[in-house]
Amino acid sequence: MLHRAGHTARSLLSTVASAALSTDYPTLHQHSIESSDEFWNQIATERIYWREPYQTISDCNFKAGKVNWFTGGKLNVSENLLDRHLVEHSDKAAILWERDEPGQHEIVTYKALHEMTCRIANVLKSHGVSKGDRVGVYLPMCPTAAAVMLACARIGAIHNVVFAGFSAEALGKRLEQSEAKVAFTADRAIRGGKLIPLKSIMDEAAKMAPSVQKVFVMDRTGAVELTSSKDVSLESEMAGASSECAPVVLDSEDPLFMLYTSGSTGAPKGLVHTQAGYLTYAGYTHQQIFDYKPDDVYACVADVGWITGHSYVVYGPLSNAATTVMFESTPNYPDPGRYWETVERLKINQFYGAPTAVRLLMKSSDSYVTKYDRSSLRTLGTVGEPINPKAWQWYFDIVGEGRCPVVDTWWQTETGGIMIAPRPGLDPNNLTNLKPGAAMRPFYGVDIALMSPDTKENDLQIVVDLTPRATIVSPATPWSLRI
Repeated sequence: MLHRAGHTARSLLSTVASAALSTDYPTLHQHSIESSDEFWNQIATERIYWREPYQTISDCNFKAGKVNWFTGGKLNVSENLLDRHLVEHSDKAAILWERDEPGQHEIVTYKALHEMTCRIANVLKSHGVSKGDRVGVYLPMCPTAAAVMLACARIGAIHNVVFAGFSAEALGKRLEQSEAKVAFTADRAIRGGKLIPLKSIMDEAAKMAPSVQKVFVMDRTGAVELTSSKDVSLESEMAGASSECAPVVLDSEDPLFMLYTSGSTGAPKGLVHTQAGYLTYAGYTHQQIFDYKPDDVYACVADVGWITGHSYVVYGPLSNAATTVMFESTPNYPDPGRYWETVERLKINQFYGAPTAVRLLMKSSDSYVTKYDRSSLRTLGTVGEPINPKAWQWYFDIVGEGRCPVVDTWWQTETGGIMIAPRPGLDPNNLTNLKPGAAMRPFYGVDIALMSPDTKENDLQIVVDLTPRATIVSPATPWSLRI
């Protein structure tokens, strides 16, 4: 039996759920700051399926490094992303896999993704992986990568995804430091028409990580070679595994995943996001900031090796029963029109990419954009770095035809989700209020303060660097961060 926690009035829940309207934003934002627990209780009640209701909404002291959300609650994230959607959305596309090969995509339904996830979960269990074990993931951008993440979540294992472009040394350090019990890789990745020897890189990395007992090898390009006693064919193992796997019931504050970030020192540092707070925030920000609607096709072209891929390719969209695009290629392969040809073919409604890619593509002729039908687009987004006004204007005018708001988002690996963006609070009938190159508004639960370098702490509970002359304060957001 699945439970919802809380007993708040549905009228305010309905208001919060539709709060992308600019007229609702000031009141609701103030409410989210002044009555943080009440606000997030309403969101968690509406959005999450609970096996057991939580007893405490938040127990946080950022100065002391204590962050606890929805204490006492029991849930399974994989169940929230897959099982609860099967009754109404079994045959709906969960993932549209845009392969590196131009013009080719594959559809993975919620039913198929559920079965794939369960098979991988059972493979992991058959090799002794259980709750709390760390699992290294070094895979191409493909549905298997998402299924591995969800399989770990299903059994309580902790995935540690590493971008499949990192060196053997970088991968090895992350496997060693996380004490990975098993790892996933592929024979090769293919990106921009070029082959990347993932298996060979994993072979070298595994030598640095004695904790790794098995390496599951996915067949991406037909060149699988099992060269070590640790190597196992993933497809062979999945073929013999059951397509049913009961989800493990976990505590709200049990670890969900690890992810390494270089931060300010350049040395990799592993951080952990936990279950309920992360899921609540990732799903709610995805729905609100991108104005996601039930039949939309949503595309974030980031890699799952980064936090953007975790939150806005996998966890956020799937929690909303969305159709999410996994993009394996590069912005200019086979030419600078690749993104926009994909938009036309897949009828994408929201497109979320990096300012670096925008600046690269604007150097080419606008015809690479305009020759494709982009009428399906409603929202454009940027992530990963500031976007300069000139690139913003090109993105808005040429790609979005002056009718699609650009949601310039600011956040960090540590926060797990978007903290500043133009939406919610954006009037869809007055896009002149957008400011090129500015993220503009704090999300619900986020209170911001501009400070000079010599400003004293005052009564701020946490300060995170934004720019050399600005900081962000967030005492009221359901982060699940642990460092």
